[in-house]
Amino acid sequence: MFAEEGYEQVSMRRLAERIEYSPTTIYLYFEDKDDLFRAVCEETFAKLVRRLEKQRQQYEGEPVAWLQAGLREYIEFGLKHPEHYTVTFMRRMKEESAVQFDTSAGKDAFDILRQAVAACIAAGRFRKVDAEVTAQVLWMSVHGLVALLVVKKAFPFAARTVLIEEQLETLVRGLLKTQD
Repeated sequence: MFAEEGYEQVSMRRLAERIEYSPTTIYLYFEDKDDLFRAVCEETFAKLVRRLEKQRQQYEGEPVAWLQAGLREYIEFGLKHPEHYTVTFMRRMKEESAVQFDTSAGKDAFDILRQAVAACIAAGRFRKVDAEVTAQVLWMSVHGLVALLVVKKAFPFAARTVLIEEQLETLVRGLLKTQD
């Protein structure tokens, strides 16, 4: 409902009607709408974390391939779940309603990205960069791609696969250490 109708339009009462529960029952599980919304975001991030962990195992010992696969997984996840992506990543929340990042599955997902960047640096594959800033830049870059592809479906972009592969290639190529 959050994705379909927007956060402001959803009420606990309407949600209860839709799932055929009493409003009182929902309040046994969630304090309020913000608490429910945070749970939806956490569930979305947890799914992404599970998928990113599989990438880590598959590409062990190949940090650049792991990083690219993780970024690709993030993009594909967002495109396969556009409603969840929109609700989780592109909806403004009141500051007091925001998910506590330090204890969230979102932090777990970002930690995997940060670790992949650090592994590329430790393996001597990347030029001298700050792992934290680089991870943030990479996330912001792929987030922008996903957000535009989710929101601007009718825009005359190049083929999705072409855009995705070119962005990943450009991002990672710009970080690689040049050969002396």
